[in-house]
Amino acid sequence: MEIQNHDLIHPTAIIHSGAKLGKGTRVGPFSVISSDAIVGDNCEIQENVIIRGRVTLGNDCKVFPFSVLGGEPQHLGYKNEPTEVVVGDRVVFRESVTVHRGTVMGGGVTRIGSDCLIMAYVHVGHDCHVGNKVIIVNASQLAGHVIVEDFATVGGQTGVVQHCRVGRYCYIGGGSLIRKDLPPFLAGKGNDFQIQGINRVGMERAGIDSKRIADMKEIYKIFLLQNLTVSKALEKISVEFPESEDAKVFLDFVKSSKVGVHR
Repeated sequence: MEIQNHDLIHPTAIIHSGAKLGKGTRVGPFSVISSDAIVGDNCEIQENVIIRGRVTLGNDCKVFPFSVLGGEPQHLGYKNEPTEVVVGDRVVFRESVTVHRGTVMGGGVTRIGSDCLIMAYVHVGHDCHVGNKVIIVNASQLAGHVIVEDFATVGGQTGVVQHCRVGRYCYIGGGSLIRKDLPPFLAGKGNDFQIQGINRVGMERAGIDSKRIADMKEIYKIFLLQNLTVSKALEKISVEFPESEDAKVFLDFVKSSKVGVHR
């Protein structure tokens, strides 16, 4: 623990020997940080936070009360192996978030990128990979081995089943259940999940130009509205958009699916 941090740590906090805290990082009352934890510069660990096991937080992260980062995975095959959680910069964990460490069989790492907002009561299960600039809204639950790609938004009280993927720039409405992979750029909602179009608002907010948005709308129509088989739809998209990087991302995502895709 860095000497210059002593006056930024509340006297009731427990910082185990071996923990590494960056410059300017504050730790609030009754928080506990394990000996294997690495916390970056200018982080704010508020009161009653637990960081346990091998957890790495980047710079400028903020963890609100009653969150537990690095808890043991809820997996019967876990045998106390030294797995970890790795978090990027400028990530906000609101109240009562839980993020579990990875498992050996799942690669050993639960990973969250940079500039994410993880709202209250969210659970990120073992071996999940969450990208950059992702928003996960209150009380959503990611089962083990879930992937959420960059710029996606997961609405409140949504469940994502294990091994499923949410593509980049997707928008999932509140109260949804994702049982299959959701291809990039799409938006939808529902317990019986229905795709309703492209995530135009999210794409515009991210600075994507109108030509790319228009092309993505046409790709959506081909894939979902023209009553084509998946293989025929993918073939048509590749022919009509041979130079589009977004089309390539979409095609690669669908082709690599192991659990099927929402249509």
